[in-house]
Amino acid sequence: MSDNPPNGPQYGSDPNQPQYPTNPASGYPPPGNYPPPGNYPPPPVGGNAAFGMGSQLPGGAQPGSLGSRFAARFVDGLILAVVQFVLYVILPSGFFGTFLLGLVSAVLGFAYFTLLESSRGQTLGKQALGLRTLGAAGGLPTQAEAAKRNAFMLLNVVPLLGNVLVIVAYIVIAVTINSSPTKQGKHDEIAGGTQVISIS
Repeated sequence: MSDNPPNGPQYGSDPNQPQYPTNPASGYPPPGNYPPPGNYPPPPVGGNAAFGMGSQLPGGAQPGSLGSRFAARFVDGLILAVVQFVLYVILPSGFFGTFLLGLVSAVLGFAYFTLLESSRGQTLGKQALGLRTLGAAGGLPTQAEAAKRNAFMLLNVVPLLGNVLVIVAYIVIAVTINSSPTKQGKHDEIAGGTQVISIS
């Protein structure tokens, strides 16, 4: 009876000796085969991905902190507030005027964030704070991704409760960003894995 294992030649230290076959799925030898030491493939590299890019960021960039993102939103809010004030002055007063102001403000804010994030990766506020939004694939967000991550702003169109709903959405986003190791909020998850990074 041969002493050779069933799936390959006998174990030895001859460098010219052929290697034992490996399992194509894992890269490791099947049970019963023992190749010479040092010939095992390196273990698979696993990432700490959350929703999309995870922690594998380009150029060693870091996720944008909750504080810097809040500051960027504040700057963007000031920019939008100027336009909203102009609308407040020219629109009629009363319930209809208030509803119209909320509708236009919601659509304006949604369009502002969606268009700038999908076309250049950052709003004016993010640019001022050295932040950039990445799409799920790592480049610029698509318009669909940018729309999904900012869709909560359209809650302002709901009469009477719109502002409250937006505030609740901001709280949920802030809590999920703060608890995420990659600083991805609920809106990033809804968008399929977008992420804000610091480029400063």
